Amino acid sequence: MFNFKIMISKSLLFVIILSGMTVHIHAQKKELPVDRLTSLFVLDSVLAVRPPLSIQVLFIGGHDLVSTSGNYHHSMGYAVAKEGHDFIGITSDPSDKSLCWISVNHELNYKDDRLGDGGGMTSFRVKRKQDGTLEVMDQVLLDGRKGKFFNVEFAKNVGETGMNCGGIQSPDGRIWTAEEWFKTDNRSIFYGEPNQKAYPMGVGGITAGQGIRDTADFTIKSDIPSWDGTVVKKFQNFNWFVEIDPKQAKAIRKQYNWGRAGWEGGAISNDNKTVYFGNDEAPTAFFKFEADEAGSFSEGNLHFYKHDNSGPSPWVKIPGEKQILLESVNQYAISQGATMFLRNEWVTVDRKTGMVYWSETGKDDGGKEFKTGIRSGGVLHPVHDSLAKSRGLMTAADDNYNDFFGRVWYYNPNTGETGIAVNGGPSAKSKPTDQWNERDYHLSNPDGLTTLVIGDKTYLVICEDLNGTSFGRVPPGVDNKTCEVFIIPIEKAKKGNASDLFRISAVPRGAEVTGANVTPDGKSLLLNVQHPDYTNPFPFNHSLTYAIHGIDKLSEFLKKP
Repeated sequence: MFNFKIMISKSLLFVIILSGMTVHIHAQKKELPVDRLTSLFVLDSVLAVRPPLSIQVLFIGGHDLVSTSGNYHHSMGYAVAKEGHDFIGITSDPSDKSLCWISVNHELNYKDDRLGDGGGMTSFRVKRKQDGTLEVMDQVLLDGRKGKFFNVEFAKNVGETGMNCGGIQSPDGRIWTAEEWFKTDNRSIFYGEPNQKAYPMGVGGITAGQGIRDTADFTIKSDIPSWDGTVVKKFQNFNWFVEIDPKQAKAIRKQYNWGRAGWEGGAISNDNKTVYFGNDEAPTAFFKFEADEAGSFSEGNLHFYKHDNSGPSPWVKIPGEKQILLESVNQYAISQGATMFLRNEWVTVDRKTGMVYWSETGKDDGGKEFKTGIRSGGVLHPVHDSLAKSRGLMTAADDNYNDFFGRVWYYNPNTGETGIAVNGGPSAKSKPTDQWNERDYHLSNPDGLTTLVIGDKTYLVICEDLNGTSFGRVPPGVDNKTCEVFIIPIEKAKKGNASDLFRISAVPRGAEVTGANVTPDGKSLLLNVQHPDYTNPFPFNHSLTYAIHGIDKLSEFLKKP
């Protein structure tokens, strides 16, 4: 059993007591001095900081066994799950037999004879128990696999996947995984990415042959018009969105007509036709796909956002030529004058209003990236130029323009308006500072994003993935990128800032927090701990998926001053 403490604003101290896989929360009215806060900011356990919440660990990478369908001359069997947990997809069960199916991404490029080279996904089914926790259910799939956790089969159906980062969940529960880390040649997929401080651990510095080992040309099999039979270089079969069937743990198709890019997250609007994409490159355009028919995404048109477009719409259509879609739709968009951003991440849609929100995580040397983008043909958003001028610079394309904190944006599909929903940075400071105030929230480098309904109010859920530790992103003297989870009332998500946030969780030393998604009954928020430090106590030395229970009971608490 381990006890951990951390002080948060509003003079509340919460002590976390870990017993088995459940975390219980107790509140004390006591303040900690700043030096205590600094020493306790480095955590080695999942932390929930808002009663009446509790935590349950559901799925542990590098520990839980997943059922496999057989790969690389191995027969059907079991293997230890991959790590690198990122996106979480949820598919509701319309029957009364369970609550939902859960799909978890593995953001890796690492070889595995049974699970498949590259990245991957794991799916499992859960039901709600009477005590409010979730139970991972035993299943038998149509292909004969049995167990609780199932490796999603990609290699046999669409070729391997890699770097499975964010993803998309449609209004009707369809799931796409996104292949991030943009690849430009076969060498870049052949070399794996072991980690020095998290699993999978590197051994002897060897990376050659640790990623995608088969680099022969790939023949596409697809139901998307004109793509079936197309022969591509192996690396060109990566960096797509890939639809899966979470119920049977298998891939359905790579979405070749959406184009290749360093895709992160995405969201589908209420009409089930419009798909908005986050692309984790710098600079990057903002993208959408318009399907010809609702629910059918095999035909339609891809677009990029251009705020200064001379036409009636800020959206510019990208030609559906294979060469453009295969090379880099981001490079094409920038060359055609797309509005540029710095590493767009996750996207979400407010189901009540249709408003679109996306996280721009920022980049410390963002000005240099913008300068490169302008040379290629891209244009700056007025918001970035305004931020640059507020710091005494002429333009955001100045080498000295640094985007330390990032932000969350909004887009209004009815008017075409874009703007800052929630600005990153410390709540009590107007510009970057190295001064740390223990009563402040510091929203830094937002990444994972979703909406959450509590009572009759909608909130944005924002996950951090720190790009650095300077300028108040952590307290002075701390080099750990402690990442936190915040919620903000949706009505404040227009020129909002860290003062409007409620912090509900933080994750262990070395980890990113991501995957935010809500169970169909609205009672639990699911999150992933990605790449924690391997020296943390078990299970917090492994990537894991955890649930925060009691979300539906927060209404009264959030009304308090």
